[in-house]
Amino acid sequence: MEQRSLLRAGQVAWRVTLDDVRRRFPGSAAASLRPLKVRGDHDLNPGFGPPSALREAAVLIPLVDRPGGATVIFTQRTAHLSAHAGQISFPGGRREPEDRSPEDTALRETQEEIGLDRDLVEIVGRLDTYVTRTGFRVTPIVGCVRPPFAIVPDPTEVAEVFEVPLTVILDPTNPQRHSRMFMGAQRFFYAFPYGERYIWGATAGMLVNLRDVLGESP
Repeated sequence: MEQRSLLRAGQVAWRVTLDDVRRRFPGSAAASLRPLKVRGDHDLNPGFGPPSALREAAVLIPLVDRPGGATVIFTQRTAHLSAHAGQISFPGGRREPEDRSPEDTALRETQEEIGLDRDLVEIVGRLDTYVTRTGFRVTPIVGCVRPPFAIVPDPTEVAEVFEVPLTVILDPTNPQRHSRMFMGAQRFFYAFPYGERYIWGATAGMLVNLRDVLGESP
């Protein structure tokens, strides 16, 4: 497996507050409606596009206002799921007919998966659409969450819920570019290692987009 750090000489991690995050999405509600571009697994693998038929989905990127600095909520999926079993992801899922918008999908799925009350989430904007090799067109929704709040994971879908400091995501040693052999060819992907955890795939791709939006200094 290839591993390459994208660190540039002399860089240090920068700190971003939730107020900084809000400023990166000007107009908040208006900004949440702006699709920017389409990202996906093909970004690092030209010609390795998604299936032609895509299912709509949305995830919430929950940023938590902690005294020691902002954190990001992640879930680890249970090992028995048919898709992305055991992987680290954001709460979210496919859009249902009753959902009025991607924001509605993300909030509903988050409440169902981890019990986070949707009324405690302040939506600040959208990231770029992300298409996956497994056939989903995902809208990532950025939301700010102020404690206290309760987390009650759905044991059929979520094995664990945990938080990672936002400074880890913004650290210049991240993202790393890794590769593996898949279907007889070398495929590249982004990764954010954190202790014993390994955030990769579509989730890491969305984190790269988040880094782009937040910039290298608040």
